[in-house]
Amino acid sequence: MLDQSKALPLRPGVGYKPQHFAAILADAGAVEWLEVHAENYMGAGGRPLAQLRHLAERFAISLHGVGLSIGGEAALDEAHLARLKALCDWLEPACFSEHLAWSSHDGHYLNDLLPLPYTEATLARVCDHIDRVQEVLRRQMLLENPSSYLGFAETSLSEVAFLRAVVQRTGCGLLLDVNNVYVSAVNQGFEAAAYLADFPLAAVGEIHLGGHGQDQDDQSAVLLIDSHAAAIADPVWQLFAQVVAQAGPRPVLIEWDADVPDWAVLQAEAARAGAVMAAS
Repeated sequence: MLDQSKALPLRPGVGYKPQHFAAILADAGAVEWLEVHAENYMGAGGRPLAQLRHLAERFAISLHGVGLSIGGEAALDEAHLARLKALCDWLEPACFSEHLAWSSHDGHYLNDLLPLPYTEATLARVCDHIDRVQEVLRRQMLLENPSSYLGFAETSLSEVAFLRAVVQRTGCGLLLDVNNVYVSAVNQGFEAAAYLADFPLAAVGEIHLGGHGQDQDDQSAVLLIDSHAAAIADPVWQLFAQVVAQAGPRPVLIEWDADVPDWAVLQAEAARAGAVMAAS
């Protein structure tokens, strides 16, 4: 049986950055849980792990992976998976999540989360990898929808149909990144609201809200970049309100990973997310 005994609070959380350690302990505000990237805490001892242990005594912790390469063609890196298990056993997080993406090939790690074609072959491979992760960790994982900038000619399933099939086959949950939905919708020309109306919201165990940047493609069309380096845009807040209206409150994370502002700014974004949930 997979461990699903812990749960994140149905309240706002924030992606933890070490420069905010003292401010969080002094005044967490509306923030009731924190998320950390697993790969930043796979070392042995030191200040990062000591601070994380201290925070885990006060806050629920969500562990977010960026290096498993769930969509990669090769088998999972068993050494990486063993390090992840050791971290989960030590931290006992309320939640573990990873991306629907690939980031390694032929023994080389690429510092990016790269897209996949949605085909039956990809579906089988992703499900096999998720089964292995859940078998080793003995806990349910959440799979995050990606931000995308292009589509694959060989794609035969919609992203929502693909994610729904993964949930049905593996028993995993989903992490719904609302900013990723908006970025993909603008870049690929589909309706974000329709995507969310069809999304299997019952499987969502966590929501991410983040910022994006704007550029232009070679034809001078708007191209949105999932930067995690800005405030959450108004259209993303509107889509989040749609999700809450459809599915009720979920644990929601403010994700800000570059050009990180002062803690007070993140507090305010978390308070706004809490207000949206309270108004539903």
